[in-house]
Amino acid sequence: MRSTVLLLAAKRLASAGVQRTVGNSTNPAMQFPCLDKLEKISEDLRGLKPSQETAEVLSEGSGRTRDPIYGKVKSGFQLFNSDKPLFLDYGGVLPNFQIAYETWGKLNKEKSNAILIHTGLSASSHAHSSQANNKPGWWEDFIGPGSVALDTNKWFLICTNVLGGCYGSTGPSSLDPADGLPYASRFPMLSVHDIIRAQQRLISEHFGIDMLYASVGCSLGGMQSLCYGQQFPDQVKKIVSVSGCARSHPSSIAMRHVQRQVLMADRNWNRGFYYPTVDEPNRIPPHIGMKLAREIATISYRSGPEWESRFGTERLDDDQAPVLCPDFLIETYLDHQGEKFSLEYDANSFLYLSKTMDLFDLSQSHLQRSERRRKKMESLYNSSERYDEKDNIIPNKPYALKRRRTTTKEEAHADLATGMRPLLNKDVLVVGVKSDGLMPYWQQREIYDMLGGEQNDRVKFKALEESDSQYGHDTFLLDLNHIGGSIGDFLRIDD
Repeated sequence: MRSTVLLLAAKRLASAGVQRTVGNSTNPAMQFPCLDKLEKISEDLRGLKPSQETAEVLSEGSGRTRDPIYGKVKSGFQLFNSDKPLFLDYGGVLPNFQIAYETWGKLNKEKSNAILIHTGLSASSHAHSSQANNKPGWWEDFIGPGSVALDTNKWFLICTNVLGGCYGSTGPSSLDPADGLPYASRFPMLSVHDIIRAQQRLISEHFGIDMLYASVGCSLGGMQSLCYGQQFPDQVKKIVSVSGCARSHPSSIAMRHVQRQVLMADRNWNRGFYYPTVDEPNRIPPHIGMKLAREIATISYRSGPEWESRFGTERLDDDQAPVLCPDFLIETYLDHQGEKFSLEYDANSFLYLSKTMDLFDLSQSHLQRSERRRKKMESLYNSSERYDEKDNIIPNKPYALKRRRTTTKEEAHADLATGMRPLLNKDVLVVGVKSDGLMPYWQQREIYDMLGGEQNDRVKFKALEESDSQYGHDTFLLDLNHIGGSIGDFLRIDD
């Protein structure tokens, strides 16, 4: 009886024009165009002859409204080269390095109107269009003559691509001077403090600026702006930190950890050695892992309230049978965001800077440990000894032996407060967004409280309600009125 029913069902499917593709299956096999596309991109990358589909992925621009403007930046920036070794917080060294930067406005005679803009993880130095590169920058509306945020008639603006990045500054894709091959995963681990020390060389050695008017940043940039004030309190007047933190927190670390695991699981990542060489010219970047990692990241960047009003639970076509490839509008959005990023940004830079964010900590004990490691590497570098690979960063204890923190929250709080003391006498603006899921509002409130809160007139705090902005962590890229206006008002006080 059952076989008769199945046979009749199969006949109805056949009469409806549905093709069965696997054996005698009752139902047709599902199609997976999303996977077909990824496989096609891999084939095209190996052949270096992109098809139309791959060319679209390689092209810049999101094609979507109300989304950040990122993309490969190949020109329009200048380079600062430092031939002095940079000894790093986690025991590594860069014998030399370069920093890509762009500027807008004019530096005054006194060199007192300079503002350093710190970027997020995936941004380049191209914050605003210029004669050298007329494409819109990632903070295009926030910068320009008469801007409510950063007025180029008044300020001289400097924006760098962070150390470890892939848009002109030294990073994992750069050549190791020891052998002329890409660093890949031989690149040393960086801290935010390392990034700041490299930027400070640009400011002091290249521009000859003794005192920045302001250090301004959002997200990873918000960490950098605080770090600049902590390390060089006598070299910056004002500090702006938007959607940043004083130390990374477990929820953010967990989110970035999952992204890295997904990316490293892509077999094309090849433990970081995916750059083509003479011997292995067909290596390709781990674009599938990058795509998936970016999709996960996008979930943390944007908010539920925005997605409810923008997408709801609508599908592309409610009359069609559901599929496992992108089907809901939110799925197609995530698919698009991951796809366009997958070949725009270097995977190793993503991994390294993601970990750099996890490691961020302004506490006193962190500073002391970092200083000891830097001094050890400097001594080793200046001697005839060679670096011992056994000293690499590998946990020397099984995970099972340390499952809980060994310091109390109160001890960690006191340690952080001590480390942040250099910021107490600075003018600081802290901005948080209550729809931010990656760096929740309470993390910005923690910065404010650490700096004295209401007892310190020099620190200002602004919190955006969900009714003010529904863009989550990306609010700092999109909300000129609330974010840009707050920055501009703060910079104009007592200038």
